[in-house]
Amino acid sequence: MTRKSKVTIQDIADALGISRNTASKALNGVENIPAVTRDKVIKKAVELKYKQFSYMETASEKQGNIALLTCNLPNSSHFGSLLISGLEKEISNQGYTLSIYFVRENDINTMTLPGNFEPSNVAGIFCIEMFSKEYSKLITDLGIPTIFIDCAADMVYPELKADLVLMENEHSTYCVTRKLIDHGYESFGFVGDYNHCKSFNERWTGFNKALAEAGITLDPAHSIVAPDRNFFIEENWMEQQLDALRECPSVFICANDFIAISVIRSLKNKGIKVPEDVAVCGFDDASESRVVEPHLTTVHIYSSQMGIISAEMLLSRIKDNTMPYRVTHVATDIVYRDSTPVLN
Repeated sequence: MTRKSKVTIQDIADALGISRNTASKALNGVENIPAVTRDKVIKKAVELKYKQFSYMETASEKQGNIALLTCNLPNSSHFGSLLISGLEKEISNQGYTLSIYFVRENDINTMTLPGNFEPSNVAGIFCIEMFSKEYSKLITDLGIPTIFIDCAADMVYPELKADLVLMENEHSTYCVTRKLIDHGYESFGFVGDYNHCKSFNERWTGFNKALAEAGITLDPAHSIVAPDRNFFIEENWMEQQLDALRECPSVFICANDFIAISVIRSLKNKGIKVPEDVAVCGFDDASESRVVEPHLTTVHIYSSQMGIISAEMLLSRIKDNTMPYRVTHVATDIVYRDSTPVLN
């Protein structure tokens, strides 16, 4: 049978004899999907070369490859998808193949490596969406050259015995916040769990720095910084958080675009206009940021280039594992759109 040039979720579902809805949920990391089902769906997506899985091979196909460990494989709209694509192309040019290993919640709770991960067959490790400090240490203790692309919020040297790549977070968030202050805004709130990961924490730091320099006291009642696990599993979580605020600030600075888009939609449901009543800013420049109404002011990440830089760092680490560990921030650009007043 001739395979279609463009593989769809329906093709994956048909090949496994499951519903399209189940396949979609498995690919997007919905937590109520059994791990065994998710594994089958991911394996079939790799086999059929579906979208962001098209450049990956299963661990059994190659040995001694570079491993990518992740708790949640980024979907096609996440900055990490392009990052992984750039990363894979760079290591392929050097004769390596990228193998993917999923770290389950149970792996983290029991501090065990994925069942199909064999350290002796791995030349280097990339970690993405890996925000457990304790589990990160388990990985670095293997003694294998490792690059973290973002990491746990409280992970600092010398605890992190690996190289770290981040997008520039603090200064870009500082600049967009400062721009709004200069535009006359005085009431600000931050939305996002700043303990979720290092990048969120740096964005929180930049936000607070801008307020402090302007002499603005942050009212904690204007921010939504609770642990964000429920944000991903409860449909109305953001609306409930907004309802709990005593009043809305005039600006919400959000930890990423998906949070910001949820804020915009929830504000609309409450009859609050953006940006007339409340201005909203995101981070990542996800494709959804250009579709949501109003279009979202955000920060553009050079995702593919981050992947290339990460690959170059790991390859150099493989050649010489005695080098001092490095922290690299890749520059970003602020993109002003309609969710804030004209700020250019």
